Amino acid sequence: MKKRVGVLALQGAFREHRQVLEKLGCDVTEVRRTSDLDGIQGLIIPGGESTTIGKLLRIDEMGERIKELGAKDMPIFGTCAGMILLSKTIVDSDQYRLNLMDTVVERNAFGRQVASFETDLQVPALGVNPLRAVFIRAPYLKEVAPNVGILAEYNGKIVFVRQGNLLASAFHPELTPDNRVHQYFLNMIDEH
Repeated sequence: MKKRVGVLALQGAFREHRQVLEKLGCDVTEVRRTSDLDGIQGLIIPGGESTTIGKLLRIDEMGERIKELGAKDMPIFGTCAGMILLSKTIVDSDQYRLNLMDTVVERNAFGRQVASFETDLQVPALGVNPLRAVFIRAPYLKEVAPNVGILAEYNGKIVFVRQGNLLASAFHPELTPDNRVHQYFLNMIDEH
């Protein structure tokens, strides 16, 4: 039976996530209203502008519903802006956040848009082959609680983590042909 995965489609790189999930055999729901969350088995919060997405999450109390689903162990994967929104603490910001992950995130931590880059990351949870990672105005995690597993670091900065049913990356796995990060997330859905 196909997995039904939601991709938050308020703003940002949601189409690319949809394409990867469809290649992996999922039914994908583009989540634009709170009612779109009904019946999904997992949710991806894409990259984009975290303050804009945060404002849109307040409409129709969608953010509150996502918090409830996350607290009930539904797998949620945040990339870039999604990582920011999942974190409990955002350095020097009181912007809206989902407050689910025991992490402290630094926004735009690698610099402005012109400082965006690609690199190969070692991610033991994904196997021995390095993962090509695309960082665009990326955050990183300054602190993580002991219950947060670090999956990858770049130059000593934490860029990929898992906390139970929650997954977060500072990079954009949807922008490369390597589907291992998305498959890892689908495996999390199988576990729950």
